Amino acid sequence: MRQVAIYGKGGIGKSTTTQNLTAGLVELGKKIMVVGCDPKADSTRLLLNGLAQRTVLDTLREEGEVDDLSQIVKEGYGGIRCVESGGPEPGVGCAGRGIITSIGMLEDLGAYTDDLDYVFYDVLGDVVCGGFAMPIREGKAKEIYIVASGEMMALYAANNICKGIQKYALKGGVRLGGIICNSRNVDRERELLQAFATEIGSQLIYFVPRDNEVQRAEIKKKTVIDHDPKHPQAKEYRNLAEAIENNTQFVIPKPMTQERLEEILIEFGLMDNIKDNYNI
Repeated sequence: MRQVAIYGKGGIGKSTTTQNLTAGLVELGKKIMVVGCDPKADSTRLLLNGLAQRTVLDTLREEGEVDDLSQIVKEGYGGIRCVESGGPEPGVGCAGRGIITSIGMLEDLGAYTDDLDYVFYDVLGDVVCGGFAMPIREGKAKEIYIVASGEMMALYAANNICKGIQKYALKGGVRLGGIICNSRNVDRERELLQAFATEIGSQLIYFVPRDNEVQRAEIKKKTVIDHDPKHPQAKEYRNLAEAIENNTQFVIPKPMTQERLEEILIEFGLMDNIKDNYNI
């Protein structure tokens, strides 16, 4: 069983990428569980065709206990098992608690069955607290993929995530499998992401082109493969799935200093674009 965590800057498209990627892996015959680790609880909605799945923490609040997997696990597209950790009530408590509680409960109830090929953790934003770092801190996820784009803040976040991976690599055995570019059509974007990946000692494992078919599928509450399996964008996600399935390059990343990261951004004209946009 391969346990994979998907990290990246908030709003970069982690959940969309994860759900479309797992749809591609299903076509390869893989058995998958997706654990949403975002309090927004939107990590599985495309796999469940928009079903507002009750989260683990909501179930605990409403029922007092969970003693059966059917209370927190729903079957989605292609038989993918879907779980949403959830979070505390707004303004109360630590959102990372949902991740810690969910993973412990899934283990206790026997969710990690021998027939699973993959477990994916779709994790909120940057590695901002112990709860969100839990999949790598405790060695639950051995593979990390970072979703990024050719935008400054996406690369800042990716570099910070590499620092977290590096910190926990020796204790938990976690490794970085690569960078997934969720394209924003930034100038020289592929070249920039390849340079970033090389600098941290990893790889650009796949470049997902920007296409409005992704938004059209989301409006229909489906993955692209489910919505229009013959669309060229569906093939992109199938190719991403194959790249993940066949990946053998797992490394302890070498995060950059702030100064070196800014040098690369300047080299690719990103800092100049920001100054122009904000009239700095």
